[in-house]
Amino acid sequence: MGLYLAIFDGDEEIDGVEVGSYADFATFRSAVSTHVEGGVAGSRCPTLMNHSDCDGLWSPEESALLQSELVLIAKRFMELPPEPLGDGWKTGVAKMFGIRPASLYESFFDIDGEPLLDRLMGLARISVERKLPILFQ
Repeated sequence: MGLYLAIFDGDEEIDGVEVGSYADFATFRSAVSTHVEGGVAGSRCPTLMNHSDCDGLWSPEESALLQSELVLIAKRFMELPPEPLGDGWKTGVAKMFGIRPASLYESFFDIDGEPLLDRLMGLARISVERKLPILFQ
């Protein structure tokens, strides 16, 4: 089962990101904890780190905070070497789209091969601009 983050306006889906599995999202958050927060989860990126990945939403107000956290994460991840992609779906997507991560930033992407941090920043921006929540599905 995968984690899908989406923004809806009524019944119309505005945008969505297929993150990958819940384990993939946990790996991403673990990297944030290790490399951005010095091993203290939620200390610098509480909006991202302290939200359950099972259900719920990020409100537009939380999305504004999330934007700042994602910029911080992106800057740090761009400075670090890549992590191995492993044997799961990421290897197949990387091969399909010719992805060869040169940094930790590039090691995290969605199922369409788009950088995960870019996609999350885009969702947060839309959430704030349109005053709509990001839903966890």
